[in-house]
Formats: sequence, C-alpha cells, structure tokens
Amino acid sequence: MTSGEGSVDQALMAWRRAASARTRAARAEEAAARHEILAATTGREIHQDMAAALHATAGCHRSSAKLQEAFARRMTGWEQGDGPRPRFMSGVAEACGTSSAALTLVDGRQRQLAVAASDAPARAAQDLEFMLSEGPTKDATQCRNLVFASHQAIEARWPCYGPALTALGIHEVAAVPLDSSGRCLGALAVFDPRPGLVGTRTFTEIVEALARTVLLDPDADPELYGGTDHRDVVQQAAGMLSVHVGCPVEDALALIKARAYSGAESLEALAGKIVAGDLKIAPGESP
Repeated sequence: MTSGEGSVDQALMAWRRAASARTRAARAEEAAARHEILAATTGREIHQDMAAALHATAGCHRSSAKLQEAFARRMTGWEQGDGPRPRFMSGVAEACGTSSAALTLVDGRQRQLAVAASDAPARAAQDLEFMLSEGPTKDATQCRNLVFASHQAIEARWPCYGPALTALGIHEVAAVPLDSSGRCLGALAVFDPRPGLVGTRTFTEIVEALARTVLLDPDADPELYGGTDHRDVVQQAAGMLSVHVGCPVEDALALIKARAYSGAESLEALAGKIVAGDLKIAPGESP
C-alpha cells in the first residue's frame, strides 16, 4: 500500500467513524427524550437521572464525531496537496482553541507508555515530563483530577519541568485524566487553551470522547491513525544500554533521559544513536 492509498483509507475510516458517532448520539438523544417524558408523567427521579446521563453520552458521541470529521477533512486536504500530513491530535487541539495538545497513555504505575502530540511544542512538553518525571500529566494521572497552572504558578509547582515548559513559550497548561471503568488510561494535556475552556461542558465532552470512544470503542483506533508514539526506540536503547553497562533497564532509561535533558539532542535522537551503535556509554559513566 502506498502512502497515498493509506491516507485515503484513513480519511474514509474517519468519515465512517464520525457517521457512526453521529448515529449513536441521535439514538442517545431519542432515549433521553423518552426518559424525560416518563419523568414528567411519573415524577420518578430515576428517569431524570437517566435522561441527564443519556444527554451526556450524546454529547460525548457528538464530540467524537467532530474530532473524526476534523481529521478526515485535514487528511482529504493533504491528499490534495494542502500542507503537511495531518495529525489526529491537531483536531483535538483545535477543538480546545489552541495548536498544542498531547495525549499520554500510562500503565498501572502511571509510567508513560505512549504519547500523541499535535505539534512540536506539545511533543517537547511531553518529552520533558518523560525525562524529568514531573509535570501536569503525571499529576493528573496520580491525583485523578484536573490540573491547571498558569504563568508563575507553573514554575512554582514544578521546579524542574516548569522553567523548561515556559522556555518553550507556553504560559498556561491544563491536564485532565482519561478515566474508564475505574482505571486511568492516561491524560490529555492542553497548552495555552482558549480562555474559559477549562471546566466547561465542551472540554468535558472532548475528554469523554477520547476516553470512551476514540481510544476504547470497539471500532476505535488507539494508534490515532499512526500518530501515537510508543517510544519503541527509547525502550530499545534502554535495553541495549542495560546489557552493555550491566545495570537494570530502569537505570539505563534514567541515564538516557539525563543525557537527553542535559544535551542538545532530543530523546529520540539520542536513543537512535545508541540503537545504531553511534554512541557508546561506558560502565559507570555519569550523565
């Protein structure tokens, strides 16, 4: 399959998923209307609660449809020669009124497993969290609550991450956990979002759409149309360094992170050199 054929398939898949989400939203609204009628005729509170829950579900599906449609439009435009290859997270960022947003997936110990970013600043911000082990995404997944900081509060809250983030030109960040069935999948981080967005129903629906349908729906694509990076090169480099230096993989990973943070190269570039054999680290060498 050529890249062109693949992008056409991705656009068609996104349109199909969007249509499915629209249909499910309509069904949820119809069910909500029935419960509202029952609430009015019987006076039972359970029907009011069901109607509210179904309205929320409908909003989640509508938000999912909008995100899929945004990606499909971008992919179609790219096929016609319009700009760089689109990322699914660019539509998420746009829905949040910004250009920078990142989705991070974590394991049961809140360790970062994968990341999908809308642009270079968002990716750099997530790399900083990965290297420094502090930041809004980490806090959001640990406390299972919204994390919000702006301006001086960013540097005060995260002594290492904060100054590095503001150095990227970012002045406000919000991170919210992606919860599903009692477990935390990860978090959505939004950088310099539209004023007043955080805490609104729109923001909640975007988060719910990501957690409930975009990532976990039976027809979902957790890879976000190829936009998710599982940090395979970094993990491979950590394994190779572990063998070469004779230390646990976690210690080797910490050394790679320290090297990347203290140097001019990105985490992936440094890991790529280790995997390619272009960089040797001697046993006992400090970062």
